[in-house]
Amino acid sequence: MPDHDLIRRIAGSTGLPESVAARVIQDVLAVHSETVDSYVRRRHAELQVHGTRNTQAFELIAAELKDRPFAAPDLSVRQLRRMIYG
Repeated sequence: MPDHDLIRRIAGSTGLPESVAARVIQDVLAVHSETVDSYVRRRHAELQVHGTRNTQAFELIAAELKDRPFAAPDLSVRQLRRMIYG
């Protein structure tokens, strides 16, 4: 659970109820704490649901990693494939 002072500050500056502000803070923290491996697996599964082929999915994921809030190394399509299939 985020610091209560932070919750009050966000709630006060946005006009959100404290319960909503706490949920928003938790969502932001979750995004920032996701590992490269878990992001790649989650995103690959999302793309598969929409019918994206692996070749396109891996290229898209590699491009997205550059804009993520974690420090991700440049990963090749092969490295991405290994995260998914071992």
